[in-house]
Amino acid sequence: MITSLATPAATILSLLAAFLIGSLPFAVIVSKAMGLNDPRSYGSGNPGATNVLRSGNKLAAILTLLGDAAKGLFVVALAKALVPVLGFSAQALAGIAIAVFLGHVFSVFLRFRGGKGVATAAGVLFGIYLPLGAATIAVWLLVAFVTRYSSLAALSAAIAAPFLTVWLTGNDTWTGAVVVMAAIMIWRHKANIGKLLAGQEGRIGKKRTSAEDQAQA
Repeated sequence: MITSLATPAATILSLLAAFLIGSLPFAVIVSKAMGLNDPRSYGSGNPGATNVLRSGNKLAAILTLLGDAAKGLFVVALAKALVPVLGFSAQALAGIAIAVFLGHVFSVFLRFRGGKGVATAAGVLFGIYLPLGAATIAVWLLVAFVTRYSSLAALSAAIAAPFLTVWLTGNDTWTGAVVVMAAIMIWRHKANIGKLLAGQEGRIGKKRTSAEDQAQA
């Protein structure tokens, strides 16, 4: 067992760095680089891959998805790799994982109004344990394929993730971190839950009318 060598200052700096990396708004960055409208100006107004897809540019949506997932994977993988050097405790690693996720949801670059965290959470799960990320993505894909509802797929994956973490890792600390992320994702989807119950939620690939876009804002 590795004894924690990280000083409180080093741990705090690592948490802040994770939050800042998580705050990088790839939906906005990719859209600006590709000459597209700011994703906060149309559709749901959410700076995430699903809303970028509403621009009609699939490549931009894919790049946004990959960027948001990559920052979660990068931060967790790097923190784990630095354990032999800095001796992060299990709790510190879990905190870093949560911090990069929170950075996306409350992006400092977007005045603390970020995305819903689905792709970044997926990246975090892959960083924790590759099969865990794959199993959670499989849940998302299955529900999305059957229902064509991105929000329902995200909610299903969020609910399944803590149970998959227990099953595949047996690690209480990681499970606690995943529970926190899942709870926040469900909270961030509260508007979508209402629309799903009312039968007003848009399906994947369906073009929205102006009225529907305003209702999603």
